[in-house]
Amino acid sequence: MTFVRIDGVAHHVLVEGAGPPCVLSPGLGLCWFDWDPVVRLLAPHRTVVRFDRPGLGLSGAARAWPTLAGEARRIAAVLGSLGVEGPATVVGHSLAGFHAEAFARLFPARTAGLVLVDGSVEEDPRPRRARAARDAATRACAAVASATGLPRVAGPPLRRAVVCAARIGGGEPAPDGAVRRAYSTSRWVRAALAENATYTDQAVALAALRRRAALPAGLPVTVLAADDPRGPARLRERRLARQRALAAGLGGVLRVSAPAGHLVMLDRPEDVADAVLRTGVRPPLVNEERAQGR
Repeated sequence: MTFVRIDGVAHHVLVEGAGPPCVLSPGLGLCWFDWDPVVRLLAPHRTVVRFDRPGLGLSGAARAWPTLAGEARRIAAVLGSLGVEGPATVVGHSLAGFHAEAFARLFPARTAGLVLVDGSVEEDPRPRRARAARDAATRACAAVASATGLPRVAGPPLRRAVVCAARIGGGEPAPDGAVRRAYSTSRWVRAALAENATYTDQAVALAALRRRAALPAGLPVTVLAADDPRGPARLRERRLARQRALAAGLGGVLRVSAPAGHLVMLDRPEDVADAVLRTGVRPPLVNEERAQGR
């Protein structure tokens, strides 16, 4: 465990294992220990980097509103601060799938492969109105919650309820002490609400980025979709169809993890690890390709 300072914020970072580097980024409101089962499987084969975004886990409070480009730069800054050499396989779960794809498009020379674990999909995102008012309302809600001590009382139970609903393999696998340490803070409430409030903005930004910045030629891409048998068959097929379309749009392959809820890394960590290992590693770009932004 270590801390690196990026844009004035202390980021909690863990580096484990040996081999080609890969970086794991969790979904909205999640933190480092949600990758524990996957890291145990990957560490013998990869140098695994995972980190908490500002306000989440053990990282310091966020100083700025999250943006798509900012989160892609954060991944680059984490790797750079650790001196990780060579291109890395970038793994993003849920909302962090946006961040991982943006990293691959903005930092092609530093991307060896891309794995999206039940990544968020928005086919035609539209800009939302009154962003300033939404931001102000979100900040006000976070301030009220913090002032009343709600995070300390309700944070850990809320975390457990969400985890239980989002997986089919049982309850909360994380140690109680770790959950309380990460989810009893005001900074977590502010960060989670901010990520939720800017979700559509990040989807819109990714749609624009796709139009102007291609993925590196030959980049191995895997989309790992959860197949949750608890939902209606119609909804289940619609979710898989959206993941299939995402894989096709990125020129990648679709792999289905079944049975699994949205928290695939907890329900079927072996599927996530296998997807990373099978994605392969793209050779580093030559100088001409770097100059062309490929």
